[in-house]
Amino acid sequence: MKSILGALASTAIAAVIGIAAVSGAGAAEFVAKIGHLESDQQSRHVHLEKVAKLVAERTGGAVEFQIFPQGQLGQQREMTEGVQLGTLEATVAPAAFLGGFNPAVSILDIPYLLPADDEAAQAIRGGAFGEALCDSFDTRGVECITLWPNGRKNFSSNAPLADLDDFAGQKFRVMDSNILIEQFNALGASAIALPFGELYTALQTGVVDGQENPLDTIQRMKFYEVQKHLVLSNHGAMEDVVLFNPAFWQSLPEEHRATIVEAFNEVIPELIEHKAAAVDAALEEIKGAGMDVRELSDEEKAAFREKMYPAARAAYIERAGEEGEQLIAIYEKEYETAAK
Repeated sequence: MKSILGALASTAIAAVIGIAAVSGAGAAEFVAKIGHLESDQQSRHVHLEKVAKLVAERTGGAVEFQIFPQGQLGQQREMTEGVQLGTLEATVAPAAFLGGFNPAVSILDIPYLLPADDEAAQAIRGGAFGEALCDSFDTRGVECITLWPNGRKNFSSNAPLADLDDFAGQKFRVMDSNILIEQFNALGASAIALPFGELYTALQTGVVDGQENPLDTIQRMKFYEVQKHLVLSNHGAMEDVVLFNPAFWQSLPEEHRATIVEAFNEVIPELIEHKAAAVDAALEEIKGAGMDVRELSDEEKAAFREKMYPAARAAYIERAGEEGEQLIAIYEKEYETAAK
């Protein structure tokens, strides 16, 4: 992790932070720079700003969060390394970008991991499973304080997706993850790992038939221009992980730490609503572009989960080992209760 590239990235982050600290110096006793990848219009940033306001108010101005969106402090690997090394106080990172750093977190790649109901999903996210997942970061040199929801993935393709059997023989783009590859293998489809920046052209030229992404990503990247069919499957949970530098975190008085955790968790219902509104707006634009849109029934989702979950689960345990087995056991116990 502490590679030459990481050291250079951390130096770059430190330089940017130094400028920001000089220009933004105030009366706060504790100042945390928080970097992330989304734009300032998207749900993650909007609610980070709300958290910053709550924390400032409830600590009497003693704690100040300075939010840096849209990769201003580097790509996610650089920011994660910065938090680990102490050149950055915190980051809110997509879990999918952290698997190489912490294999245990790749459990979130497993399809249909969280129930469709928001309250049931939050019961798992905010319960023993979420706590155990956060604890898995302790040995990786960062402090995980909570998980944040950030939408769900759906399937699209240029070939029909009228039922589960239609996936057989199709080629789907995935991130470089054995768990996601096995997810598609279980459906009889093949998965091809491609960089995100190449996806539009790959869909346009037929290198792949389809892809999986949240609706607002499909809309923002205009994948609907090069895709004919969309299935509202909501199969993949897109979760964020809130990570702090351990030295900074431990420097805070206990009451400030409690205030921060409380603020991050308090805004989750608003965060879910904000994301849902963005997804609804995206769906309207996608429908207006003429895509064939079909929503899976509860029975169909159950059939998809029955096919995909075991294969993805096995791939996860192979990757995460005994730590993964322990986390799966906690998750499945929580899921059985929450999904009733």
